[in-house]
Formats: sequence, structure tokens, C-alpha cells
Amino acid sequence: MPNKTAKTAAKATGSKAPASKVAAKTSAKTAPKTLAKPGAHKPAVAGKPAAKPAAAAPRIEEPKKVLTQRQGFKTNEFVVYPAHGVGQILAIEDQEIAGARLELFVINFMKDKMTLRVPTAKVANVGMRKLSEPALVKRALETLKGRARVKRTMWSRRAQEYEAKINSGDIVAIAEVVRDLYRSESQPEQSYSERQLYEAALDRLSREIAVVQHVTETEAVKEIEGQLAKSPRRGAKTETEAGADGEAEADADGDDAAVADEAA
Repeated sequence: MPNKTAKTAAKATGSKAPASKVAAKTSAKTAPKTLAKPGAHKPAVAGKPAAKPAAAAPRIEEPKKVLTQRQGFKTNEFVVYPAHGVGQILAIEDQEIAGARLELFVINFMKDKMTLRVPTAKVANVGMRKLSEPALVKRALETLKGRARVKRTMWSRRAQEYEAKINSGDIVAIAEVVRDLYRSESQPEQSYSERQLYEAALDRLSREIAVVQHVTETEAVKEIEGQLAKSPRRGAKTETEAGADGEAEADADGDDAAVADEAA
């Protein structure tokens, strides 16, 4: 009995071995081939090229914002710049100057054929202002009808004072210069320097009046001269003018005497 049992077990073991071999062969045949041949390249998707990396989108610059108003001033507005008179703001620009970003008023002085750029932050320092109100223009015209006030000082000092008034941008002060330097036909002629200052003051005054009243400069000059004609004028020099001229002549005589003494 023991021998039969051992043989039966051996047969059972022997019969199982071929079955495992058959299963191994079957799995080997049915399993997909995953190993690629050396040097072969298989595309990811048959019939389609490999996707290229997306190109960076072009950078679109935002349009610059157009500035129309700064510091209470706006484009196309007429303003008074003390050193040059009446001008018009053409634009407000943002520029880089010496590495710094600045906002600038672009002001055109048509009569002088000049364009000026003024930093918006500096308008108060340079004295730029709006046009005078009609009431202030009327006051300036009334000033022209007053009596000329000439100080008893040397002409060089008076000339500096007149020039300072002209460049102050104050319309009433400019009217005072026009009044004091005006000469009627019955009065002595002006010197060259007096005439220059008078014409500069008259030009500043007439240009502002013309813009405020919406008239031509020629019409503004006629209005100014009409007001000057109403002022009390003398056919000869005033006592003040005579005294000033006498003082000037005395100073000149003194200088000549000093030069003569040095020559002697």
C-alpha cells in the first residue's frame, strides 16, 4: 500500500508540471510586446506631428493717457506767462528729462513764434496765471486815464522799475508803465530806451485785452490810446520831469567836472 500511494502522488505531481508550462507559454504568446527595437522612434500619435511649444504672445503697449488738465489749467486755454505775455496751452505732455519723468505744459506764443515747455509743478513759481477777469481789465483801462507819476530818480533806476513791472504779469502794473511813459504829440519825444519800454508794455497790455474782450490787437491798442487821451496832459514837461532832468543834468555835469579834474 505505501508504494502505491507514493506512485499516485508522483503521477499527480508530474501531471501538474506540464500544465504550468503550458500556462507560461500561453501568457508569453498573448502578452504585448513592450520593448522597442534599438534606434526606432515611434510618434506619440500616429499620423500627427509632435506638438511645438507655444510661442510667447506679443506684448501690446497700452496707449498713453492724454492729459487735458493740470494745476487748474487745461489745453487750448490762453494764459499769461509773466516773462513772455499771453500764450496758449497746446498740450500737456509726459516726458523723461535727465532720467526723471516730468509733466509739462506746452505753451505757444504765436506772435513771438515761440514754444515754451513749463513743468506743471512749477507754474506757481514762475507766476503763470489765467487771463484777467473783465473787472480787472476795466480797472487797468481806468488806470490809463490817471496822471503820470514819474519819480525824481535817475532814468536807469526808473527803467529797472518799469521793466520789473512789465515782467510781473500784473495787468494793472503794466498799465501804469504805459501811462507813465506815454507821450502825446504836444509833449517832447521819448528817448530810444523809453520808447522800447513803452512799446513792450503796450504790447503786453493790448494782447491780454484783445483775448479777454475777443477783439483784434489793433482794436485793443485803439481802446488803450483812447483812454490815454483822456488823461491830464501838459504841453511841456511837468515839474517832476523837469526836476528829474535837472538832477540828471547836474549829475552829468558833476561827472564831467570829475573827469576834467582827473585829466588835469
